Amino acid sequence: MKFNNFAYIFLGPGLDPLKDRAEIKNDMMTFTTYGIDFQHKNQVIEVVKEAILNGAQMIELCGGFGPTWIARIQEAINNEVPVGSVFYGPEARKPLLDLLS
Repeated sequence: MKFNNFAYIFLGPGLDPLKDRAEIKNDMMTFTTYGIDFQHKNQVIEVVKEAILNGAQMIELCGGFGPTWIARIQEAINNEVPVGSVFYGPEARKPLLDLLS
């Protein structure tokens, strides 16, 4: 199977995954990104399932989800596609906390 469809899910204030999404597509690749509100992380399961129905072969989460959500998603989708996450090193923790507080 040729890799040609990838989804990224990020968190931000006031985001609605039904409206806050974008797609970049060319002859070789489709990339879809979905935004979810910080307070509604649980929406990620349905967003991932939708992304897979739309052909996503790999899902990446923003670092705000953390490793627990990777496991929850993998279980919910029966490991149908790889799910990973962006992580920040210890040197980025204080700047991230300052930015997001």
